[in-house]
Amino acid sequence: MSLAATSPVRLGLRENRLQFTLLVIVNVCVGGLVGLERTTVPLIGARTFGLTSDLAVFSFIIAFGLTKALTNLAAGALTARYRRKQLLVAGWLLGVPVPFALAWAPSWGWIVAANVLLGVNQGLTWSMTVNMKIDLVGPARRGLATGLNEAAGYTAVGATALFTGYLATAHGLRPAPELIGVVFVAAGLALSLVVRDTAAHVALELAQHTQPPPTREDTGLRATFAHTSWHDRSLRGASQAGLVNNLNDGLTWGVFPLLFTDHGLGIAAVGLIKGLYPILWGLGQIPTGHLADRIGRKPLIVTGMFVQAGGFVLALVLLSRPLAAGLLSAVALGLGTAMVYPALIASVSDHAHPSRRANALGTYRFWRDIGYAAGALIAGVLADSFGLNATVVAAAVLTAASGLLAARWITERHGDRPR
Repeated sequence: MSLAATSPVRLGLRENRLQFTLLVIVNVCVGGLVGLERTTVPLIGARTFGLTSDLAVFSFIIAFGLTKALTNLAAGALTARYRRKQLLVAGWLLGVPVPFALAWAPSWGWIVAANVLLGVNQGLTWSMTVNMKIDLVGPARRGLATGLNEAAGYTAVGATALFTGYLATAHGLRPAPELIGVVFVAAGLALSLVVRDTAAHVALELAQHTQPPPTREDTGLRATFAHTSWHDRSLRGASQAGLVNNLNDGLTWGVFPLLFTDHGLGIAAVGLIKGLYPILWGLGQIPTGHLADRIGRKPLIVTGMFVQAGGFVLALVLLSRPLAAGLLSAVALGLGTAMVYPALIASVSDHAHPSRRANALGTYRFWRDIGYAAGALIAGVLADSFGLNATVVAAAVLTAASGLLAARWITERHGDRPR
């Protein structure tokens, strides 16, 4: 049963703090479920199933990224037919088999199939939590709202990656590290059944909006996809930056465990590196989300991309001391991503009319999460052909180029009414 709502609907973080807090906790569970894979699954492919091709090992990330990206895109369109809460619950139900499949998969194909389900789960649950938080707070506090949402999710990703690294050291790669995912699924589903839908908040923001809404044709998925992907320069700039940002994440997801174990680190040390990156990414979004509301989105986006590029440089320059290389690169990547992530979502929300915001965010999140698949694919091809070091160099170059494009294309609408 959802919580009863007898008080008038109002926009704002303080006015909706209970529902907002519940959604933050839900996103902790969302992030925790995907965090199961950060440390152990690349090593399961190489050690348990004997995969010798890096591209084959990274195939689970490709499956996850493609599925999550397509689900993000569909989620925006589905909000026109279904309530956000219904889609949130559906996402959790589809995630139920994931921890069991990861723990006891008899072949690598089962791991890849589990990541298809995980991609759908993440696409629906993460999309709905961020949309619902934006619905609740209204235009003035979007940066902080998205920062808190992403902070909850990615701190959980990092903490789970760190914890699974220690569990794997003590109990083996499977099944103990993966079965903590059962707790995340059960808690996420239970809380999602309790949280209230935010349709009334969307209606209130539409009623308060001073500019006329686009036509029905302009708010459809096809028109919004074209508008977000290419026609609007700022939305195009945000989409490409999001893609490259998650390309980095997909690449490090697969490459870093193999790179640093090749240079002598154990699973616990790799878990520390893989955990530190998303923990800083997560916690850092609380101040950077607030900062995006104060100074604007663009400075954080551009600077954050260059900081990430520097993180890849550190990983290679210091590789003779692999633990220092891993930790310092994780710090730079985590802080750079923390600067970029909430600012990008807030920027997309700024440039999208409320009537097509869900589709615009779905389109942006489609391009952003295609980055997972692109990163894994590029990493696999380059690593098989030129080695893991060349893959890291390519990521640094792509990230710096993305920062330059963001500087050229993105404009500010901070403080304005979104279009």
